[in-house]
Amino acid sequence: MITNHAILTDGQPTGLPDLRHPVVEWVRPYEPAEAWTYSHHPHLAAFGGRLHAIWSNGRVSEDRPGQRVLWSSSADFRTWTVPQVLLEPALGPDGVERVLTAAGFHQHDGQLVAYAADYGPRKETTRLLALTTRDGLVWSAPRDLNVPICPNHGPQPTVSGRLIIAGNIAFPYSDDPSGLGSWTMAGVYPPSLAGTKDDPAAFWPVATAQGWPSALCEGSFIQTADGVLQMLLRSTGQTRSLWLWLSQSRDDGATWSAPTETRFSSIDTKFHLGRLPDGRYYWVGNPLWGNRFPLVLALSSDGLDWNQHHVIGATHYRMQETTGQWKGGEYGYPHSLVHDGWLYTIVSRQKEGVEVLRVRLSDL
Repeated sequence: MITNHAILTDGQPTGLPDLRHPVVEWVRPYEPAEAWTYSHHPHLAAFGGRLHAIWSNGRVSEDRPGQRVLWSSSADFRTWTVPQVLLEPALGPDGVERVLTAAGFHQHDGQLVAYAADYGPRKETTRLLALTTRDGLVWSAPRDLNVPICPNHGPQPTVSGRLIIAGNIAFPYSDDPSGLGSWTMAGVYPPSLAGTKDDPAAFWPVATAQGWPSALCEGSFIQTADGVLQMLLRSTGQTRSLWLWLSQSRDDGATWSAPTETRFSSIDTKFHLGRLPDGRYYWVGNPLWGNRFPLVLALSSDGLDWNQHHVIGATHYRMQETTGQWKGGEYGYPHSLVHDGWLYTIVSRQKEGVEVLRVRLSDL
Protein backbone atom coordinates (compact mmCIF):
# COMPACT_ATOMS: atom_id res chain seq x y z
CA MET A 1 0.00 0.00 0.00
CA ILE A 2 1.34 3.41 -0.96
CA THR A 3 1.08 5.81 1.98
CA ASN A 4 2.39 9.16 3.17
CA HIS A 5 1.24 8.56 6.78
CA ALA A 6 -1.09 11.58 6.78
CA ILE A 7 -2.52 12.58 10.14
CA LEU A 8 -6.29 13.09 9.98
CA THR A 9 -8.36 15.55 12.00
CA ASP A 10 -12.15 15.30 11.65
CA GLY A 11 -11.59 13.16 8.57
CA GLN A 12 -9.26 15.63 6.81
CA PRO A 13 -5.48 15.34 6.30
CA THR A 14 -4.04 18.10 8.50
CA GLY A 15 -0.56 16.89 9.42
CA LEU A 16 2.42 14.75 8.44
CA PRO A 17 5.01 13.02 10.63
CA ASP A 18 8.61 14.22 10.58
CA LEU A 19 7.69 17.48 8.85
CA ARG A 20 10.86 19.50 8.15
CA HIS A 21 11.51 23.04 6.94
CA PRO A 22 14.62 23.32 4.77
CA VAL A 23 15.96 26.64 3.52
CA VAL A 24 14.07 27.55 0.34
CA GLU A 25 14.85 30.27 -2.21
CA TRP A 26 12.17 31.60 -4.52
CA VAL A 27 11.63 34.11 -7.32
CA ARG A 28 8.65 35.15 -9.43
CA PRO A 29 9.27 35.32 -13.19
CA TYR A 30 5.74 36.62 -13.75
CA GLU A 31 3.22 38.77 -11.93
CA PRO A 32 0.55 40.46 -14.05
CA ALA A 33 0.18 44.22 -14.19
CA GLU A 34 -3.33 44.96 -15.43
CA ALA A 35 -4.03 42.44 -18.19
CA TRP A 36 -3.43 38.73 -18.80
CA THR A 37 -4.04 37.93 -15.15
CA TYR A 38 -4.48 34.16 -15.45
CA SER A 39 -1.38 31.92 -15.30
CA HIS A 40 -1.25 28.16 -14.73
CA HIS A 41 0.21 24.82 -15.93
CA PRO A 42 3.89 25.85 -15.47
CA HIS A 43 6.84 23.64 -16.52
CA LEU A 44 10.62 23.84 -16.12
CA ALA A 45 13.66 22.64 -18.08
CA ALA A 46 17.44 23.16 -17.87
CA PHE A 47 18.99 23.61 -21.31
CA GLY A 48 21.94 25.47 -22.79
CA GLY A 49 23.15 26.74 -19.42
CA ARG A 50 19.79 28.32 -18.59
CA LEU A 51 16.54 27.47 -16.86
CA HIS A 52 13.52 27.66 -19.15
CA ALA A 53 9.91 28.06 -18.02
CA ILE A 54 6.64 27.92 -19.92
CA TRP A 55 3.10 28.35 -18.66
CA SER A 56 -0.47 28.93 -19.84
CA ASN A 57 -1.49 32.59 -19.84
CA GLY A 58 -5.06 33.84 -20.23
CA ARG A 59 -6.73 37.22 -20.15
CA VAL A 60 -8.81 36.62 -17.01
CA SER A 61 -10.17 33.07 -16.67
CA GLU A 62 -9.02 29.48 -16.98
CA ASP A 63 -8.95 27.73 -20.36
CA ARG A 64 -10.90 30.39 -22.20
CA PRO A 65 -10.48 31.30 -25.89
CA GLY A 66 -7.27 33.22 -26.52
CA GLN A 67 -5.23 31.44 -23.83
CA ARG A 68 -1.59 31.43 -24.96
CA VAL A 69 1.80 30.04 -23.86
CA LEU A 70 4.47 32.30 -22.34
CA TRP A 71 8.20 31.54 -22.07
CA SER A 72 10.95 32.98 -19.87
CA SER A 73 14.52 31.90 -19.07
CA SER A 74 17.26 32.54 -16.52
CA ALA A 75 21.00 31.96 -16.30
CA ASP A 76 21.20 32.31 -12.50
CA PHE A 77 17.69 31.49 -11.14
CA ARG A 78 17.36 34.99 -9.67
CA THR A 79 16.92 37.08 -12.81
CA TRP A 80 14.47 36.03 -15.53
CA THR A 81 13.90 37.43 -18.98
CA VAL A 82 10.74 39.40 -19.66
CA PRO A 83 8.19 36.70 -20.59
CA GLN A 84 7.61 36.37 -24.31
CA VAL A 85 4.73 34.77 -26.17
CA LEU A 86 6.00 31.38 -27.29
CA LEU A 87 2.77 30.40 -29.02
CA GLU A 88 -0.43 32.26 -29.89
CA PRO A 89 -3.74 30.41 -30.41
CA ALA A 90 -5.15 30.21 -33.90
CA LEU A 91 -8.68 31.20 -34.90
CA GLY A 92 -11.17 28.40 -35.34
CA PRO A 93 -13.41 28.09 -38.42
CA ASP A 94 -16.06 30.11 -36.57
CA GLY A 95 -13.62 32.96 -36.00
CA VAL A 96 -13.32 32.22 -32.26
CA GLU A 97 -9.85 31.93 -30.75
CA ARG A 98 -8.69 28.46 -29.77
CA VAL A 99 -7.14 27.56 -26.39
CA LEU A 100 -3.51 26.63 -25.65
CA THR A 101 -2.27 24.81 -22.56
CA ALA A 102 1.45 24.57 -21.75
CA ALA A 103 2.32 20.86 -21.67
CA GLY A 104 5.97 20.43 -20.68
CA PHE A 105 9.43 19.91 -22.12
CA HIS A 106 11.66 17.14 -23.47
CA GLN A 107 15.35 17.06 -24.41
CA HIS A 108 17.24 14.85 -26.85
CA ASP A 109 20.43 15.14 -28.86
CA GLY A 110 21.01 18.83 -28.18
CA GLN A 111 17.43 19.84 -28.85
CA LEU A 112 14.81 21.17 -26.45
CA VAL A 113 11.17 20.46 -27.25
CA ALA A 114 8.32 22.49 -25.76
CA TYR A 115 4.79 21.05 -25.96
CA ALA A 116 1.39 22.73 -25.94
CA ALA A 117 -2.10 21.29 -26.16
CA ASP A 118 -4.36 23.05 -28.66
CA TYR A 119 -8.16 22.74 -28.60
CA GLY A 120 -11.34 24.61 -29.38
CA PRO A 121 -13.47 26.54 -26.87
CA ARG A 122 -15.62 23.45 -26.27
CA LYS A 123 -12.45 21.32 -25.93
CA GLU A 124 -13.04 19.93 -29.41
CA THR A 125 -10.32 18.85 -31.91
CA THR A 126 -7.69 18.44 -29.21
CA ARG A 127 -4.16 18.01 -30.55
CA LEU A 128 -0.58 18.15 -29.28
CA LEU A 129 1.82 20.70 -30.75
CA ALA A 130 5.63 20.77 -30.43
CA LEU A 131 8.19 23.53 -30.93
CA THR A 132 11.95 22.99 -30.90
CA THR A 133 15.12 24.97 -30.26
CA ARG A 134 18.83 24.12 -30.42
CA ASP A 135 20.17 27.35 -28.98
CA GLY A 136 17.52 28.18 -26.36
CA LEU A 137 16.81 31.44 -28.16
CA VAL A 138 15.07 30.80 -31.47
CA TRP A 139 12.13 28.40 -31.66
CA SER A 140 10.75 26.53 -34.64
CA ALA A 141 7.22 26.83 -35.91
CA PRO A 142 4.83 24.44 -34.13
CA ARG A 143 4.25 20.99 -35.58
CA ASP A 144 1.20 18.79 -35.03
CA LEU A 145 2.19 15.44 -33.47
CA ASN A 146 -1.22 13.89 -34.23
CA VAL A 147 -1.79 12.91 -30.60
CA PRO A 148 -5.26 13.84 -29.21
CA ILE A 149 -4.09 14.72 -25.71
CA CYS A 150 -3.66 17.62 -23.32
CA PRO A 151 -0.69 16.32 -21.27
CA ASN A 152 -0.34 16.70 -17.55
CA HIS A 153 3.46 16.60 -17.86
CA GLY A 154 5.91 16.31 -20.72
CA PRO A 155 7.34 12.95 -21.88
CA GLN A 156 9.16 10.94 -19.23
CA PRO A 157 11.51 8.01 -20.05
CA THR A 158 11.25 4.58 -18.49
CA VAL A 159 14.32 2.42 -17.81
CA SER A 160 14.08 1.00 -21.34
CA GLY A 161 14.14 4.50 -22.84
CA ARG A 162 10.48 4.43 -23.86
CA LEU A 163 8.81 7.83 -23.47
CA ILE A 164 5.44 8.09 -21.75
CA ILE A 165 3.20 11.15 -21.54
CA ALA A 166 1.13 11.25 -18.35
CA GLY A 167 -2.27 12.66 -19.23
CA ASN A 168 -5.60 12.37 -17.46
CA ILE A 169 -6.83 8.95 -18.58
CA ALA A 170 -4.47 8.44 -21.56
CA PHE A 171 -0.76 7.71 -21.29
CA PRO A 172 0.62 7.60 -24.85
CA TYR A 173 4.04 6.00 -25.38
CA SER A 174 6.74 6.33 -28.02
CA ASP A 175 10.01 4.54 -28.72
CA ASP A 176 11.32 7.52 -30.68
CA PRO A 177 13.77 9.25 -28.29
CA SER A 178 13.29 12.62 -29.96
CA GLY A 179 9.78 12.97 -28.54
CA LEU A 180 8.65 14.09 -31.98
CA GLY A 181 7.81 10.74 -33.58
CA SER A 182 4.71 8.58 -33.55
CA TRP A 183 2.83 7.86 -30.34
CA THR A 184 0.69 4.87 -29.37
CA MET A 185 -2.34 5.59 -27.22
CA ALA A 186 -2.71 3.67 -23.95
CA GLY A 187 -4.31 4.39 -20.61
CA VAL A 188 -7.10 3.58 -18.17
CA TYR A 189 -10.05 4.26 -20.46
CA PRO A 190 -12.25 1.28 -21.54
CA PRO A 191 -11.71 -0.51 -24.89
CA SER A 192 -15.00 0.92 -26.12
CA LEU A 193 -13.38 4.36 -25.99
CA ALA A 194 -10.17 3.29 -27.73
CA GLY A 195 -10.37 6.24 -30.09
CA THR A 196 -10.89 8.72 -27.30
CA LYS A 197 -9.16 12.05 -26.96
CA ASP A 198 -7.72 13.15 -23.63
CA ASP A 199 -8.74 16.77 -23.32
CA PRO A 200 -9.29 18.67 -20.04
CA ALA A 201 -12.82 17.22 -19.71
CA ALA A 202 -12.67 13.73 -21.29
CA PHE A 203 -11.97 12.02 -17.97
CA TRP A 204 -15.50 12.72 -16.70
CA PRO A 205 -17.35 10.34 -19.07
CA VAL A 206 -14.56 7.79 -18.66
CA ALA A 207 -15.11 7.79 -14.88
CA THR A 208 -18.81 7.13 -15.47
CA ALA A 209 -18.15 4.38 -18.02
CA GLN A 210 -15.64 2.69 -15.71
CA GLY A 211 -17.84 3.00 -12.63
CA TRP A 212 -15.19 4.77 -10.57
CA PRO A 213 -16.46 6.32 -7.32
CA SER A 214 -14.77 9.60 -8.27
CA ALA A 215 -13.29 11.08 -11.42
CA LEU A 216 -9.55 10.45 -11.87
CA CYS A 217 -7.13 12.65 -13.78
CA GLU A 218 -3.72 14.38 -13.95
CA GLY A 219 -1.32 11.48 -13.59
CA SER A 220 2.39 11.41 -12.76
CA PHE A 221 4.51 8.27 -12.46
CA ILE A 222 7.69 6.67 -11.19
CA GLN A 223 9.24 3.29 -12.00
CA THR A 224 10.07 1.26 -8.90
CA ALA A 225 12.94 -1.21 -8.52
CA ASP A 226 10.78 -4.13 -9.70
CA GLY A 227 10.29 -2.38 -13.06
CA VAL A 228 6.63 -1.58 -12.41
CA LEU A 229 5.36 1.82 -13.52
CA GLN A 230 3.38 3.43 -10.70
CA MET A 231 0.98 6.06 -12.09
CA LEU A 232 -0.61 8.10 -9.32
CA LEU A 233 -3.84 9.93 -10.19
CA ARG A 234 -5.74 12.86 -8.74
CA SER A 235 -9.24 12.16 -7.41
CA THR A 236 -11.67 14.98 -8.21
CA GLY A 237 -15.34 15.87 -8.43
CA GLN A 238 -18.13 15.99 -5.86
CA THR A 239 -17.41 12.42 -4.75
CA ARG A 240 -13.61 12.81 -4.62
CA SER A 241 -11.71 10.93 -1.96
CA LEU A 242 -8.96 12.16 0.34
CA TRP A 243 -6.43 9.94 -1.37
CA LEU A 244 -4.51 9.58 -4.60
CA TRP A 245 -5.32 6.61 -6.79
CA LEU A 246 -2.89 4.22 -8.46
CA SER A 247 -2.70 2.46 -11.82
CA GLN A 248 0.24 0.15 -12.60
CA SER A 249 1.89 -1.05 -15.79
CA ARG A 250 4.06 -4.17 -15.89
CA ASP A 251 4.70 -4.05 -19.65
CA ASP A 252 6.46 -0.68 -20.00
CA GLY A 253 3.31 1.35 -20.44
CA ALA A 254 1.51 -0.76 -23.05
CA THR A 255 -1.36 -1.59 -20.66
CA TRP A 256 -2.47 -0.24 -17.30
CA SER A 257 -4.31 -1.81 -14.37
CA ALA A 258 -7.67 -0.65 -13.07
CA PRO A 259 -7.02 2.23 -10.62
CA THR A 260 -7.17 1.53 -6.89
CA GLU A 261 -7.17 3.88 -3.94
CA THR A 262 -3.94 4.48 -2.01
CA ARG A 263 -3.35 5.98 1.43
CA PHE A 264 -1.38 8.91 0.10
CA SER A 265 -3.32 12.05 1.00
CA SER A 266 -4.28 14.62 -1.62
CA ILE A 267 -6.49 17.72 -1.67
CA ASP A 268 -7.76 17.41 -5.23
CA THR A 269 -4.92 18.99 -7.19
CA LYS A 270 -2.05 18.22 -9.54
CA PHE A 271 1.35 16.94 -8.32
CA HIS A 272 4.68 15.80 -9.75
CA LEU A 273 6.88 12.76 -9.14
CA GLY A 274 10.60 12.27 -9.78
CA ARG A 275 13.82 10.76 -8.49
CA LEU A 276 16.80 12.27 -6.72
CA PRO A 277 20.41 11.46 -7.67
CA ASP A 278 20.78 9.37 -4.50
CA GLY A 279 18.01 7.05 -5.70
CA ARG A 280 15.20 8.28 -3.48
CA TYR A 281 11.84 9.05 -5.07
CA TYR A 282 10.17 12.38 -4.52
CA TRP A 283 6.66 13.81 -4.78
CA VAL A 284 5.82 17.53 -4.85
CA GLY A 285 2.26 18.65 -4.17
CA ASN A 286 -0.39 19.65 -1.64
CA PRO A 287 -1.20 16.75 0.71
CA LEU A 288 -2.80 18.76 3.52
CA TRP A 289 -6.26 20.28 3.79
CA GLY A 290 -6.40 23.90 2.66
CA ASN A 291 -6.16 26.22 -0.33
CA ARG A 292 -3.32 24.26 -1.98
CA PHE A 293 -1.20 25.23 0.98
CA PRO A 294 1.50 24.45 1.98
CA LEU A 295 3.66 23.04 -0.82
CA VAL A 296 5.23 19.81 0.41
CA LEU A 297 8.08 17.64 -0.82
CA ALA A 298 7.71 13.98 0.21
CA LEU A 299 10.55 11.44 -0.06
CA SER A 300 10.61 7.64 -0.22
CA SER A 301 13.36 5.06 -0.56
CA ASP A 302 11.12 2.51 -2.33
CA GLY A 303 8.34 4.57 -3.94
CA LEU A 304 5.75 3.03 -1.62
CA ASP A 305 6.48 4.25 1.91
CA TRP A 306 6.65 8.06 1.83
CA ASN A 307 7.96 8.82 5.31
CA GLN A 308 10.00 12.03 4.95
CA HIS A 309 8.27 15.38 4.43
CA HIS A 310 9.60 18.89 3.78
CA VAL A 311 7.62 22.13 3.57
CA ILE A 312 9.04 24.02 0.58
CA GLY A 313 6.33 26.66 0.15
CA ALA A 314 4.45 28.44 2.94
CA THR A 315 3.96 32.10 2.03
CA HIS A 316 0.76 33.76 0.91
CA TYR A 317 0.15 35.47 -2.43
CA ARG A 318 -2.34 38.31 -2.73
CA MET A 319 -4.45 37.86 -5.84
CA GLN A 320 -4.79 40.98 -7.97
CA GLU A 321 -7.70 39.94 -10.20
CA THR A 322 -10.36 38.08 -8.24
CA THR A 323 -13.09 37.90 -10.89
CA GLY A 324 -11.50 35.20 -13.07
CA GLN A 325 -13.27 31.85 -13.21
CA TRP A 326 -11.55 29.05 -11.25
CA LYS A 327 -8.94 31.44 -9.83
CA GLY A 328 -7.27 30.41 -6.56
CA GLY A 329 -4.76 28.04 -5.00
CA GLU A 330 -1.67 29.24 -3.15
CA TYR A 331 0.71 26.71 -4.74
CA GLY A 332 -0.89 25.32 -7.87
CA TYR A 333 0.13 22.61 -10.32
CA PRO A 334 3.80 22.04 -9.46
CA HIS A 335 6.39 20.75 -11.90
CA SER A 336 9.90 19.95 -10.69
CA LEU A 337 13.46 19.58 -11.93
CA VAL A 338 16.67 18.21 -10.40
CA HIS A 339 19.62 20.22 -11.68
CA ASP A 340 23.14 21.07 -10.54
CA GLY A 341 22.67 20.22 -6.86
CA TRP A 342 19.19 21.73 -6.50
CA LEU A 343 15.60 20.59 -6.64
CA TYR A 344 13.63 23.26 -8.52
CA THR A 345 9.85 23.51 -8.44
CA ILE A 346 7.68 25.86 -10.49
CA VAL A 347 4.10 26.67 -9.44
CA SER A 348 1.28 29.06 -10.19
CA ARG A 349 0.32 31.38 -7.32
CA GLN A 350 -3.47 31.78 -7.09
CA LYS A 351 -3.49 30.89 -10.83
CA GLU A 352 -2.06 34.34 -11.42
CA GLY A 353 1.66 34.74 -10.64
CA VAL A 354 4.35 32.21 -11.56
CA GLU A 355 6.96 31.28 -8.95
CA VAL A 356 10.11 29.13 -9.03
CA LEU A 357 11.45 27.69 -5.77
CA ARG A 358 14.60 25.73 -5.07
CA VAL A 359 16.11 23.75 -2.20
CA ARG A 360 19.61 22.28 -2.02
CA LEU A 361 19.71 18.52 -2.38
CA SER A 362 22.22 18.43 0.48
CA ASP A 363 19.48 19.83 2.75
CA LEU A 364 17.25 16.83 2.06
